Amino acid sequence: MSLTTRVCGVALAVGLAGCGGGSPTSPGPSPTPVVPTYSVTATLFYDQNGNGQLDAGEAARVPGVDVVIGAGTGKSAPGTGQAVVSGILEGTQNVGLNTGTIPTYYQPEATPSVQVPGSTEVRIPLTLPIGNNNPNVYLGYGDSITYGDGSSDGKGYVLKLQALLGPYFGRAQVESWGRPGTFSSQGADAARVTYGWFNPAYVLIHYGTNDWEDQSCQDAPPTSCYTIDSLRSMIADSKRRDTLVVLSTIIPSNPTLNPPGRNTWFDNMNVEIKKLAQEQQVLLCDMNAEFKAQPNLASLYADSVHPNDAGYQVMAQGWFKAITRGRSAPASAARKRFGFFSLH
Repeated sequence: MSLTTRVCGVALAVGLAGCGGGSPTSPGPSPTPVVPTYSVTATLFYDQNGNGQLDAGEAARVPGVDVVIGAGTGKSAPGTGQAVVSGILEGTQNVGLNTGTIPTYYQPEATPSVQVPGSTEVRIPLTLPIGNNNPNVYLGYGDSITYGDGSSDGKGYVLKLQALLGPYFGRAQVESWGRPGTFSSQGADAARVTYGWFNPAYVLIHYGTNDWEDQSCQDAPPTSCYTIDSLRSMIADSKRRDTLVVLSTIIPSNPTLNPPGRNTWFDNMNVEIKKLAQEQQVLLCDMNAEFKAQPNLASLYADSVHPNDAGYQVMAQGWFKAITRGRSAPASAARKRFGFFSLH
């Protein structure tokens, strides 16, 4: 064996190239070019005067909304209303909102597209159809439960709800007008005048607890009682004033201090209240379900019907959940029904 043969044999054994008859290594594939992407901060704000601009004094924001810019998405944050949208390609990009995530009653406006790179922030206005009512004012309307009987500070859910709504939207003022011992029919009679004292953006209606005390209602089917007609009248007065309605189901009574029939009556009436909310296309707060979801229902009461501080906290959270909830739809129908609102 020649020296050349022996050297080539060793070279092949250790994987070296270059002996007689070998071929050069083929070059690898070209690296995929990196396409730059960018981020844009979208600020969703409550445009109180409807001029499409973020003016001084417009401190309320709209959190919880999915913002879409090009192929990027982000969700507006509590307090600031800001959504950081990343992964945006270069060019002129449309801005869109997933309308199913917009809190009920808010309405998006049109805004220009963004140029990327170049635009690092876009401001997105949303309005509320409240006419000349006071922005960011929420009025609780009802009987002694709305008045706050049973709470240690006499304020019921008012300050608790304000402590939730204020940091979330950036601004909120919660008021209440409860008339202890009243039936829903009396609430309907006084609604128009009471609304005029406050001119609220929202009215939070919880009425019907005392209607069970009326023998003509207690011994009759819910549809034979005046509760639903009274609530319908309150809603009509609200709509005439461009006040946005949040209608609550009746909270259960203390199960340890009431006959079972009372809560059964409430359950039956609440079926009709839910139908009324759907009929009138107003926002429903299922406060009854909020109470029943707690581990110890009886622990939420100061007496037979009035919540204690823990119960009023449940009410505050129930109102908050309803007010901030996005426009809901079955998952399979969400895109078809609500889709995306393109802002351009």
